[in-house]
Amino acid sequence: MKYPDESIGSVGALVHCLKRHLRGIEAPVWFRGQARSDWKLVPKLLRDGGAQKKETYLIRRFKQNATLLLPRHPKNDFEWLFLMQHYSLSTRLLDWTESPLVALYFAVTEHNDADGALWVLLPTELNAISNYRPDYALEIPSFEDEHLQNYLPETVAGEHRTRLLPVAAIAPRNNPRMQAQQGVFTISHRDNTPVEDSGTKNHVWRYTISSAVKSPLQAELKTLGITRFQLFPELDSLAQL
Repeated sequence: MKYPDESIGSVGALVHCLKRHLRGIEAPVWFRGQARSDWKLVPKLLRDGGAQKKETYLIRRFKQNATLLLPRHPKNDFEWLFLMQHYSLSTRLLDWTESPLVALYFAVTEHNDADGALWVLLPTELNAISNYRPDYALEIPSFEDEHLQNYLPETVAGEHRTRLLPVAAIAPRNNPRMQAQQGVFTISHRDNTPVEDSGTKNHVWRYTISSAVKSPLQAELKTLGITRFQLFPELDSLAQL
């Protein structure tokens, strides 16, 4: 990885590490919090060697039952994947955020008996490894970009030879949760190559969080206004205030 692991125990320590490690970096920076530090950066569909139901099957079944419940139908399979990701179904998407505090929230709010991790990603560096050639420096593609068509479910299902590395992309924030969480994505191809194992590995690093400091960090985040209701602005969250 770009930097060795460092342990953080407070929001202040996170800010200190980021100021040091991001000095001179003008490119976009993304973050992801994981409640367990031993989890790889692999999307749900491809975990356990990809031994899950085929993606096209999952999409068809989701469409079958979701269509009547939706006020607006997704325009393409990427939009169906975003919707499935929103409701915690298995996809090739991995959620990231442009906010380190949002990522920290997800790193400390579950699995209180295990160490967590906050990952830092340079998405343009990942995309360079994945052979994305932008029209201008520091551009991050949207899912409408021609390069991303290689990652469409129908494309992946239609042939079996291509092996592409994960790529970072932005999508319309068309629901309150995604907007509140400042959500962005990486999407994997057919292989379960972890994002951190792509290329030279200079595009990513992480901060570890001891299980002993998860509760104090939750309290710090609450003081800063980073709560479940802020990140999940839905009626279900009110019951957990």
